[in-house]
Amino acid sequence: MKGRAEQHHQHRDVTGGWLRPSVFGAMDGLVSNFALIAGVAGGTDDTKVIALAGVAGLAAGAFSMAGGEYVSVASQRELALAEIAVERRELDRHPAAEQQELADDFVSKGVAPDLAAEVARQISANPERALEVHAQNELGIGPKDLPSPKVAALSSFASFSVGAALPLLPYLLGVTSLTLSALLSCVALFGAGALVSAVTARSWWYSGLRQLVVGAVAAGLTFALGNLIGGTGL
Repeated sequence: MKGRAEQHHQHRDVTGGWLRPSVFGAMDGLVSNFALIAGVAGGTDDTKVIALAGVAGLAAGAFSMAGGEYVSVASQRELALAEIAVERRELDRHPAAEQQELADDFVSKGVAPDLAAEVARQISANPERALEVHAQNELGIGPKDLPSPKVAALSSFASFSVGAALPLLPYLLGVTSLTLSALLSCVALFGAGALVSAVTARSWWYSGLRQLVVGAVAAGLTFALGNLIGGTGL
């Protein structure tokens, strides 16, 4: 029936810990290695040196990104778990006060006081459910929704490697000019930015152009720096 309100819908996973490191890793790998290769190419024509720099940039960046993501997400998770543990202790020690706190929260959201008190009583009857609701209300997270450090690290490592491999690929295949690497990188930058728009509210062309401009400016400035240093004979 036309005009009928939607009865069921699903949201995409925004708490799994894979999207941010995957997107950031791919973008960072592409931009950083493109800029690195451009910078080295600006200072030397030796394709072996350029390729070696690209391989080193890929390996170092991938391991650095993975390690950084693991430590960052693990620390965030540990902090969240510590705060959830505090909430669990409060529920054990002061159940009545926590139940009243929950009822007051419902009232502040527009629920009638009598109904809010009854809902809080029913939720508080299940300690684990009560913990979930309190954690969500007070911390903005749920005990079951915490991101995984391993997922974040692996996602970051894989996506960075893929992104960093694109500007390097022409040199590994024997190309001796920066032109093809730059062209491939620019196409990939636009495509990656456009792809991100599938999980955001931005248009594909805006996201694509934004990423292209950021990457191209970074590579252009690094190329100029490499050219300047290379020209001095350092």
